[in-house]
Amino acid sequence: MAATATATDTNLSNLKTAVAGLDQISENEKSGFINLVSRYLSGEAQHVEWSKIQTPTDEVVVPYDTLAPTPAGATEIKNLLDKLVVLKLNGGLGTTMGCTGPKSVIEVRDGLTFLDLIVKQIENLNSKYGSNVPLLLMNSFNTHDDTQKIVEKYQNHNIEIHTFNQSQYPRLVADDFLPLPSKGNTGKDGWYPPGHGDVFPSLSNSGKLDALLSQGKEYVFVANSDNLGAIVDLKILNHLVAHKNEYCMEVTPKTLADVKGGTLISYEGRVQLLEIAQVPDEHVGEFKSIEKFKIFNTNNLWVNLSAIKRLVEADALKMEIIPNPKEVDGVKVLQLETAAGAAIRFFDKAIGINVPRSRFLPVKATSDLLLVQSDLYTLEDGSVIRNTARANPENPSIELGPEFKKVSNFLSRFKSIPSIVELDSLKVAGDVWFGAGVILKGKVSIVAKSGVKLEIPDGAVIANKEINGPEDL
Repeated sequence: MAATATATDTNLSNLKTAVAGLDQISENEKSGFINLVSRYLSGEAQHVEWSKIQTPTDEVVVPYDTLAPTPAGATEIKNLLDKLVVLKLNGGLGTTMGCTGPKSVIEVRDGLTFLDLIVKQIENLNSKYGSNVPLLLMNSFNTHDDTQKIVEKYQNHNIEIHTFNQSQYPRLVADDFLPLPSKGNTGKDGWYPPGHGDVFPSLSNSGKLDALLSQGKEYVFVANSDNLGAIVDLKILNHLVAHKNEYCMEVTPKTLADVKGGTLISYEGRVQLLEIAQVPDEHVGEFKSIEKFKIFNTNNLWVNLSAIKRLVEADALKMEIIPNPKEVDGVKVLQLETAAGAAIRFFDKAIGINVPRSRFLPVKATSDLLLVQSDLYTLEDGSVIRNTARANPENPSIELGPEFKKVSNFLSRFKSIPSIVELDSLKVAGDVWFGAGVILKGKVSIVAKSGVKLEIPDGAVIANKEINGPEDL
């Protein structure tokens, strides 16, 4: 054990020397990084004793429909909104969907991007109630420059937009625990943004936290920029202000698609996020069961700004470390990350709110884009509203083949997005092209045989059918 401790000390000592010489990052970033690596090397792990896990009560995970109604008066609503800041996590790139630049500038619907919709929503609130809800964008070094240019177009809108960068940490070479940039790889590949758990120290280090507190702001609503359901909810804000909750995580009932999502538990008297990585192997099946762990984290978080300041200054936010192994130019590297949801256990009066599924509408792939661009949704004041004509509360499951993975390919293969209000499931693979005005119902599978170009004619109605070639149409 002593030898291991000595090796760890040597690793850390060498790392500190190497990091001190990295002039691309700030002193705050250097110390934050060393702190994270020290915790990782010390083997500090959040082991959960399975027998101590308890299902949270309705006091801890509050059902949304038990929340008090929003105040009726416009003045009271303005007073509520004036306590609020909206923060979108904007560090991700659109690469998985074949796009360059920040993911938030992908066009979602009617020519509007994620960012356009977010701005519209907040602008609408500010205009309606005379409030001043600012929008903060937490960028990564990958998205910063592009975002700065993009936000200029909102200059004359009724919204204040502030941007700040999350930390930039060096990737660690797995063999010797030295930073990749100190070995000559000083390009972007040498660095990484350390997960959205970094939102709290970065908000503080950027000076934004103190500025917001000085303006009388009390709560920040944090959400992923690609979650179209994450709109400001006055009932939730009203509840938190009335009950002085320092932290609130929106959770929603699991479906079979969400079995890997983190869930809230009561543990040793506090509410805590339980992620699949923390679950002992013999309990993974149980963790994934919808019967026992019925809810999962949407990553819509409401946090008290004064509490963030208190905990960041005390260096008390020691969230579970997520080791993420990667490879850069044949070199095995490690990046250590944390998640914002895991911070819940450090805040006082922390709660979950079990919200409707409509508040979780992430767009991670073109299959999600198909849903939100279809007649299943409409746009109202920048918010995506579900079509009441659909009887089934769950969305259809959609599986698109690799031919549809990139947004440009996806768009070129549809003359117009089909009607899917009555669709249960859709599988499309191969060289398939859709005409205009196509209607899909029930369970539909369209898989073109290899080497066959399959064109779905304009106005086709396909219900509960398997199609493999033109002869099946």
